[in-house]
Amino acid sequence: MIKSFYLNNIVYYIAGSAAVVFVLSYFFPAWYRIGILILLLLLMAVVVDAILVYSKKNGIGAERIVSERFSIGDPNKVFINLSNHYAFPVRISIIDEIPIQFQDRNWLKKAKLERASGFTLNYVLTPTSRGEYIFNDINIYVHAPLQLVKRRYTFPAKQIVKVYPSYVQMRRYQLLAVSNRLQEAGVKRIRKVGHSMEFEHIKEYVRGDDYRTINWKATARKDNLMVNNYTDERSQQIYCLINKGRVMKMPFNGLTLLDHAINASLVLSNVALVKQDKAGLITFEKNLDTFLQADKKPTQMSLVLESLYRQKTDFLEADFEKLFAVIRNRITNRSLLVLFTNFESVESLQREMPALQKIAHYHLLLVVFFENTELKSIVERKADSLENIYIRTIAEKFAYEKRLMVKELHKNGIPSILTTPENLTVNTVNKYLELKTRMSI
Repeated sequence: MIKSFYLNNIVYYIAGSAAVVFVLSYFFPAWYRIGILILLLLLMAVVVDAILVYSKKNGIGAERIVSERFSIGDPNKVFINLSNHYAFPVRISIIDEIPIQFQDRNWLKKAKLERASGFTLNYVLTPTSRGEYIFNDINIYVHAPLQLVKRRYTFPAKQIVKVYPSYVQMRRYQLLAVSNRLQEAGVKRIRKVGHSMEFEHIKEYVRGDDYRTINWKATARKDNLMVNNYTDERSQQIYCLINKGRVMKMPFNGLTLLDHAINASLVLSNVALVKQDKAGLITFEKNLDTFLQADKKPTQMSLVLESLYRQKTDFLEADFEKLFAVIRNRITNRSLLVLFTNFESVESLQREMPALQKIAHYHLLLVVFFENTELKSIVERKADSLENIYIRTIAEKFAYEKRLMVKELHKNGIPSILTTPENLTVNTVNKYLELKTRMSI
């Protein structure tokens, strides 16, 4: 009981006022009795308040409801169910011991519960790193009716929540892809340059069908115009290659470039599976870390998600020659390889160009790297001093080098995407659908 008993600040204020009255009683003796009366009334009120708030052994109930996993970079809801078993309304202060990763030391919520009633408190957490997050106890402070005393209830509620790549974003794109409404997410509609030669079925001719697809034998049998219907080629292999080196640890909007690449890889793999292609995954740094064979089995998406959840960096330089050796030995069929990496200078790109050329010789390689948004903001900012002119000139130089890298890759027959991290997912899915529509894979 002693450990759960607390006095509100108003008690100390009233006791301090009584002390002032006692000091003044040296000059005005009649005030001494006033000071005694204040303290007696305060003591009686505290005792009454304490009796009320301790009248029930379990006056308050609390339970936290939280998902077993969170989505990185997305708002995740947490619910706390509260119940009041007292015979009078109470004001409460709630302190939920949220994971230390959020670094919120002033987390406090307040609520009022009517007598014998319940209430659900909900709040939102947005994690910015993957891994295990630990929720601890729920602390409820119940304020007595006179607001002089409060009692603490501690509810053991330790729970481990795993933060995964953005599966919320993945599901959104999945629903749009299934309903053929990817344009709502910013994905462009691309005009087909022809049709695939993968036959699907024969159907009756309707106005607008390509007359070159008329099946004359079926037309003769049915005595009605019949046309061949073709579908996009399926079961093509799509691999996401993620560089986990130190260049991918640059932060943007609370997430690192590695986290943005992981989120985009998750969405791209899911869209590829919806399109009946095979999705695979490779993560590398100094050595190969993960190799997930491309497949379209029902459990493939779970394997991709679990593999991406564990990815971390050792801040080392990536070895593209080892990456080529692995690809050459373990990926036998021609595939689309989407490489998520970053280059900050033309020299860094030229160092890796021989390995990229070797990979592009056997597969369709798409290099995705990032535009430095901080440099872009400096370039667009007005320079009002000599120092700012120098800074802006250097920023323009680095931004120009990024565009040179795109041209250098194109000159070597390697398609590329230079994108901001926030547009990474949409631009990558756009390029995948474009390459698939143009039958480049």
